[in-house]
Amino acid sequence: MRRFLDRYWYAYAMVLPVVVVIAVLVLYPLAQGVYFTFTNINEGNIANPVLERPATFDFVGFKNYLNVLSGGDSFGAFWGTLVRTLIWTFSCVFFHYTIGLGLAMLLNRQVRGRTLYRVLLILPWAVPAFISAFAWKYMFNAQYGIINQLLRSAGLPDPVWLGQSNWALVSVIIVNTWLGVPFMMVALLGGLQSIPGDLYEAAEVDGATPWQRFRHVTLPGLRSVSSTVVLLGIIWTFNMFPVIYLIAGPNPNARILVTYAFERFFSGASRDYAIASTYGVLILSVLLVFATIYRRALRKQGEVW
Repeated sequence: MRRFLDRYWYAYAMVLPVVVVIAVLVLYPLAQGVYFTFTNINEGNIANPVLERPATFDFVGFKNYLNVLSGGDSFGAFWGTLVRTLIWTFSCVFFHYTIGLGLAMLLNRQVRGRTLYRVLLILPWAVPAFISAFAWKYMFNAQYGIINQLLRSAGLPDPVWLGQSNWALVSVIIVNTWLGVPFMMVALLGGLQSIPGDLYEAAEVDGATPWQRFRHVTLPGLRSVSSTVVLLGIIWTFNMFPVIYLIAGPNPNARILVTYAFERFFSGASRDYAIASTYGVLILSVLLVFATIYRRALRKQGEVW
């Protein structure tokens, strides 16, 4: 061990600051949040140095988990919000991947103005999310928004996009798709450029149709890239807070688990920190289970990840 440390002490010294920062900013709050899930802590019984009030919350065991998972939470049902979160997540990632792949295949060809097209298509990714959210929120305005004005001019129904209906969820899916496509496009474009052109030439010589070349050359060649970006996309989208909250606000028809946890932590006469922390731990648990199953599925297909 001493010989090992003498040889690699420099590497550990370089990594130590990162480990300390992660421990302070991630691990300690995570451990504190997990502890809160076993208590009844809220705004009324937490310690308040300004009022010189000591903490009076109690340890309640698994009561919060049983309350949330059994649907006893008075603020809303966990399972209904989970279903909406899954619809939101897989819809966004599906459109991210399919549209991003289509644009990547177009930009992978030698077309005039390809550099300009790349810059324009990356702009949604470059613009800060809150600016894009406010711009889309104005466009979705039922009375003055440009989207409804175009629909009315075409003689089509103009829904209340951000009202108390399922159109609110459709609206945020549209915005998040617009924001997430550039990342998928750039990642998949890099994957397409790493596929040897000889494979396409050999397939064309063998008489393969464009669809067969796409199915048997392009998709297998993108498998490693696709598996990574899809997993990242699911994790990011599952926890996507700013797009939904800046556009739809505390709208129950667009509420997902992460915005639900935020509402429980910061809303109401008595902020329920225990239930909010319970939702946070459940969100982490769902993502860990999904990542584990996803990784095992990739290993069965021969992918190393």
